[in-house]
Amino acid sequence: MGAAEFLPVCRADMDGLGWESLDFLFVSGDAYVDHPSFAAAVIGRWLERHGYRVGIAPQPDWRDSAGFTIMGRPRLGVLVSGGNLDSMLSGRTSGGKTRGADAYSPGGRAGLRPDRATIVYCQKVREIWGGIPLIIGGVEASLRRFAHYDYWSDSLRRSMLLDSQADLLVYGMGERQILEIARFLEDGFPVGAVREVRGTCYAADDTDYLGNLGTYAELPSWEAVKADRKAFAEAFRLASLEQDPFRGKALVQRYGERRSVVQLPPAPPLTQDMMDAVYELPYARVWHPMYDSRGGVPALAEVRFGVVSHRGCFGGCAFCAIQAHQGRIVQCRSHASIIREVELLTRAKDFKGYIHDVGGPTANFRHPACADQLTRGSCKNRECLFPEPCGRLDTSHADYMELLRKVRAVKGVKKAFVRSGLRYDYLLADGDRGREFLAELCEHHVSGQLKVAPEHVSPVVLRAMRKSGAGQFRRFMKLYRGVNERLGKKQYLVPYFMTSHPGAGLNEAIELALFAAELEFCPEQAQDFVPTPGSLAACMYYTGIDPFSGEKITVVKKPRERRMQRALLQHRLPRNHALAREALIKAGRADLIGKGEGKLVPDKAE
Repeated sequence: MGAAEFLPVCRADMDGLGWESLDFLFVSGDAYVDHPSFAAAVIGRWLERHGYRVGIAPQPDWRDSAGFTIMGRPRLGVLVSGGNLDSMLSGRTSGGKTRGADAYSPGGRAGLRPDRATIVYCQKVREIWGGIPLIIGGVEASLRRFAHYDYWSDSLRRSMLLDSQADLLVYGMGERQILEIARFLEDGFPVGAVREVRGTCYAADDTDYLGNLGTYAELPSWEAVKADRKAFAEAFRLASLEQDPFRGKALVQRYGERRSVVQLPPAPPLTQDMMDAVYELPYARVWHPMYDSRGGVPALAEVRFGVVSHRGCFGGCAFCAIQAHQGRIVQCRSHASIIREVELLTRAKDFKGYIHDVGGPTANFRHPACADQLTRGSCKNRECLFPEPCGRLDTSHADYMELLRKVRAVKGVKKAFVRSGLRYDYLLADGDRGREFLAELCEHHVSGQLKVAPEHVSPVVLRAMRKSGAGQFRRFMKLYRGVNERLGKKQYLVPYFMTSHPGAGLNEAIELALFAAELEFCPEQAQDFVPTPGSLAACMYYTGIDPFSGEKITVVKKPRERRMQRALLQHRLPRNHALAREALIKAGRADLIGKGEGKLVPDKAE
């Protein structure tokens, strides 16, 4: 079956392809952009390649059946995703206010997807088609697969599998899982009998299934985690320890006496051939033309001329849920595949000669942390970079450096930038090779500014974040400055800092403000911590406990105290002076108020 320019979105598209019915309908909380950075396109094209007919229902009106039924009842099932972001994060600010724009919607218009989109879409599917096989996936479902803390309602919520009434929940990136599920359904298996697909969760109504799981770990039950925050912390710890495709066990969390959510072990990492195949599917690489009159889809601009070189991250930052979704084992595309994509981009009519990015979750993690990860998995109870880089860590930047050289040598490429996050502690651990890489990076792949994320400076907060100490950042600043001086370039570091992360009280916020003042840096926008489901930091925020050490941890929840931390970081902005003064007085640091060296904000009278 040949590939269409776009996957069908209406009956006329199906008629043009000669299709009487779909095999799968993919309901998405995002507008339809046929590009490898958008989940509906990836999963839809992947199924298409393997002979399945897939239609996309992008941002259907959840109050009306028409957007769901326009292409008829699909033969095998309905796939539902809230979109590339958790729908609550997409629709609400850290202060709980409705966002005024949505980059994943046509024209950036807000309000085209409901809160808790996966659940709402699934309710509509059940209303329309009853017991049709219903599979949920994407970030929203993946990170809400067990009982989880929901920041926007300030409450615990059940597994999204139960609240959505879906038959299966796919966690992780999903290509292996969805193809295996499709084949079971094609072979006539009832969806309730699909119980062997790694990287999925299902609900069970009795305990008979436990004997078929082999070795499994049981998490504290829904009732236990609701009653006791320590139990919630323990559930998070146990689940985290099993998120490995090689050594991970199945997990069970009970809901009442006869209902359980069962998570099978993670799906194996994609091979390099599979990674190449996924990213070289016949994407149109633009938004669907039905959005042209509305200004297109803004989110495409960031990725239009960027290239994904790998997946996965072994960085382990507490506030990030990438490990829970993409995993700790880095999966890479081949150089040849990436170069083919770059060459394809150079042929686009609107290509100006600039590749916007060559990277992944962390740009310079271009291979697994160590060879053992590919046979035994990630280490249990150990991080690769925190508190110090592991002695077995492969810190080589040689492969990434060679890749960047090849990309910038492609005819038609004027410049290839690196805009993905860069772990400077990992670079420093590579010694002379890391410095050689940095020199090439500064000479060829930076355009005036390099963005890095020290996040904080307080040892207390950095320990909670699982980030390296401020000394590492100072070393990198000095190295970066020296490299650019030798190159004769005026290029600057732009550090990202985060306020109100677990561990950060007012004293730690002041410590960060003094560090920013030392750098003569004042961000126009500060990153305020949001406890997104699935992250270690969200567990800390809800429980006030580090689940791995059992230690109590400072958590700031009151909106005014959170605004104080942001005001301290942005103390140079006159609009923040009053609140920053209030924070300094409250912390007993009035010595930092006034004029002169070492002061943060002027006196009220001035």
